[in-house]
Amino acid sequence: QLQAYGGGLVQAGGSLRLSCAASGRTFSNSAIGWFRQAPGKEREFVSGIKLSGTSTSYRDSVKGRFTISRDNAKNTVYLQMNSLKPEDTATYYCALDLAARSISYNWKTYTSWGQGTQVTVSS
Repeated sequence: QLQAYGGGLVQAGGSLRLSCAASGRTFSNSAIGWFRQAPGKEREFVSGIKLSGTSTSYRDSVKGRFTISRDNAKNTVYLQMNSLKPEDTATYYCALDLAARSISYNWKTYTSWGQGTQVTVSS
């Protein structure tokens, strides 16, 4: 079970940190992905992290602005979002790929989803 929180309203250029708290079963080869979906648009991959090792991944449009990290002791994954742009406005979801060979960009790979948290960036 996943719970995502930390969204809000911020001006362009501002920052937010999203958190994804996991409870229940995970494995060392699991991965957590962050996705977002804006109204009228398809769900898109934002970033992902394996729950062991150092593997992370980002979509091109957020590289250099977003940083994903984890705290295994707290079973929590964070998405630090800096230099936010209006086009980052969306509902953000975290999701679990229980047995991930690699970090997948395909949302259908992920089997458990958090409830979503709204991020709104004003210009």
